Amino acid sequence: MEYLAEIKSIRNSARIALAALSSIGLAILIALFALPNVHARQSQSQQKTQDDSMPGMQMGEKDPGAASPQTETAANEDMSNMHMDMGPHMYMTALRPSNPTDEKRAEQIVDQLRPALQKYKDYHVALDEGFKIFHPELPQDHYHFTNYSNALAAQFHFDPTKPTSLLYKKTADGYELEGAMFTAPKRYSEEQLNERVPLSVAHWHEHVNFCLPPKGVPITLANWREFGLRGSITTEAACDAANGRWLPVVFNWMVHVYPFETDAAKIWAH
Repeated sequence: MEYLAEIKSIRNSARIALAALSSIGLAILIALFALPNVHARQSQSQQKTQDDSMPGMQMGEKDPGAASPQTETAANEDMSNMHMDMGPHMYMTALRPSNPTDEKRAEQIVDQLRPALQKYKDYHVALDEGFKIFHPELPQDHYHFTNYSNALAAQFHFDPTKPTSLLYKKTADGYELEGAMFTAPKRYSEEQLNERVPLSVAHWHEHVNFCLPPKGVPITLANWREFGLRGSITTEAACDAANGRWLPVVFNWMVHVYPFETDAAKIWAH
């Protein structure tokens, strides 16, 4: 019996480790998407400046890796529009026919989430409780404060009071809470997603058709017009032809919720 208990413990530990790696991988892969776009915009901006009037020669007096305000704005646009213009790199669940049962269940989720988020209107509380800001140095329309303990727990069960991420907008003196993001394992079927948040109310989404650059190619030298979450490569065959590394699905399932909205259509807006 002790032997069987030990085997069970090892299996449980392995599952937890894999879930943790998935959560960590989410942050890393988003960085792979966001940061190279900063580099690409920098290169384009520098080239344009040099082509226009050669004042780009002053770049040598600055940190060559520093992003200009124009570059930061471009990065902000890339990240803010990340979900909306990925095309074949994002899959969204279709809305099912509305029904009173699902609407009631969605209301119950919001009714549990709203009071649970009240304390996080002070973003310092979120930080104190282990939420980490994703790339606070970059200007963004929505900042994700992610709790990796919650992300791990979401691999096994759904708790409306413990979202994976909190969504904030930047203000003059800090951050203002807007909403939250729930996640679910990427192995989940749509029926399993529906059990968490009804598909007649909200769009769950996942990021798909991801081709990493060839192994050994530095991030700053990769062609991000071909690779990544907004690249032109959308099939495994094309990825293989480019010597890339194919991932049919990256990240976990995600769904956004804005419980402080008064318009029901905006509460589950994508």
